[in-house]
Amino acid sequence: MDSAVWQKILDLCNRLSNVTYENLTKIIRLESAGSATKARNLDDSDQNDVDSWMGGGTCFSMTWHLYQAFRDMGLSPRLVMGHKRKEKNIHCALILPDEDAAITNQNNFSSFVSCLPSKEYLFDPGYLIFDPLPIPLPPPFGTSETLFPLVPNSVKLVRPDMDSMELWTGGSIRENGTLSAPMKLRFEYPLAGVSVEEFKQHWSESFYREMMTYPVLNRLDRERGVQYYYQKGNLVTRDANGSRMEKIPEALRVEKLSEIFRLSPDLVEKALGILQK
Repeated sequence: MDSAVWQKILDLCNRLSNVTYENLTKIIRLESAGSATKARNLDDSDQNDVDSWMGGGTCFSMTWHLYQAFRDMGLSPRLVMGHKRKEKNIHCALILPDEDAAITNQNNFSSFVSCLPSKEYLFDPGYLIFDPLPIPLPPPFGTSETLFPLVPNSVKLVRPDMDSMELWTGGSIRENGTLSAPMKLRFEYPLAGVSVEEFKQHWSESFYREMMTYPVLNRLDRERGVQYYYQKGNLVTRDANGSRMEKIPEALRVEKLSEIFRLSPDLVEKALGILQK
């Protein structure tokens, strides 16, 4: 891929890493619009750059923002849905082919090598992965899995076959080479991808999932290697040394959540008020 284009991609990912994953704006939009489709259309993740984005959003907002930005750059990203155990289509991400690599394969190599798939990258901002991850190839073309020592969560991509991929995450890698927490399977992705229409259908359905009945906030401080995760009154702080949990008193929730997750106090208070009804 052209180095100038690749740098634009990295710059975009860096800007997106400053956006908080949160369902508060989603809750407010649903209450205001009255239906999932109307609420989805209120989302401004495809209308503005990151600096003027209203709050943050869940995986659908982040992925859609990235998809639109890549399309504007003349690239051909592919929307993919993530499955978790028996729950289907509860997560989403992007696959970006390196089209320059595909052209190289076609023109400069033997007929066998030209049949190999082009290099592809996973972009999963909804799971706070803001680094483009090269997707491994299954045997006999590749080793089927790759470990990425990100901080505070290591990521492993597993490719059991050409049609699917698994996302695993675990703790940071210690000096002795072991993980501070074991790897867990998070999502399975059918790599064929989905159409924009199907993606938006799953997005609309997400407004009525159980996680919309309580606040969920997630922010990664990449510079310090610290993740903050809040759900059902509990704040989890994770870094290279492990995780610690604390209960945020109800009287301090608006102040603390606003400060930690860099959200407007008015936005936090409004969303919590809707949930209390």
